[in-house]
Amino acid sequence: MLTHKGTQTIETARLILRRAIREDAEPMFRNWASDPEVTKFLTWPAHGSIAVSEMVIGSWLQEYERDNYYQWMIELKEIGEPIGSISVVRQNDRVEEAEIGYCIGSRWWHQGITTEALTAVIEFLFTEVGMNRVAARHDPNNPHSGGVMRKCGMKYEGTHRACDRNNQGVCDAAQYAILRSEWKF
Repeated sequence: MLTHKGTQTIETARLILRRAIREDAEPMFRNWASDPEVTKFLTWPAHGSIAVSEMVIGSWLQEYERDNYYQWMIELKEIGEPIGSISVVRQNDRVEEAEIGYCIGSRWWHQGITTEALTAVIEFLFTEVGMNRVAARHDPNNPHSGGVMRKCGMKYEGTHRACDRNNQGVCDAAQYAILRSEWKF
């Protein structure tokens, strides 16, 4: 049985996962959203101006009113500002499934930060919301994203050929998931 709670603040050793605020537009733009290397394998283009980041955050602020909306800023405690975001990009309440998407600024790649954020979100979705399955997918040309999924205990389920589109065009999607019964509490 699902108990949607909306985007709640989650704290880890190095991170605060929290709702976006309007003041996040500048660090969002500067730290990750304007970087074409960060958005290379994503479905949205790099932001061309802070105004785009402001518009995106404005849409998130409206969505926070829904108790089944999950969109977090990844704030690095050490610097006190967001360096990325993580969210539920799709959900299927009928089967109690959430699909996660994430990105962080390239300066913070390969430091375990995304793994730390995804681990915390998986725990929240299983223990607080009651999801039975948490999934994620990535373009096979971006293997580091799959590495994050595996480090979080997700299992590779297969690659769907030419089923997605990102900033590189039509692409394959490598699918991963973890079930609540497989997750270690």
